Amino acid sequence: MKALFHLGAMSCIRKEGELRTYYQRKVAEGKNKMLVLNAIRNKLIHRVYAVVRRKEKYDKTYVSGLA
Repeated sequence: MKALFHLGAMSCIRKEGELRTYYQRKVAEGKNKMLVLNAIRNKLIHRVYAVVRRKEKYDKTYVSGLA
C-alpha cells in the first residue's frame, strides 16, 4: 500500500493541480522534498478514507460542514 500511495503522490506532483501547487510552495519555503511528498501521501490517505466513510464519489469542491 505504501508503494501505491507513493506512486500516487509522485503522479500528483507531476500533474497540474492543487497538490502540485502545495508541493511547489512547500519546497520553495525550504522544506525537504521527501517530507512534502510524505505530507501529500497523507493527504491522499485522508481523502480515500473520507470517500469510503461517506460512501460517495470524490467531490473536488466539497466543503466541510465544520468550515
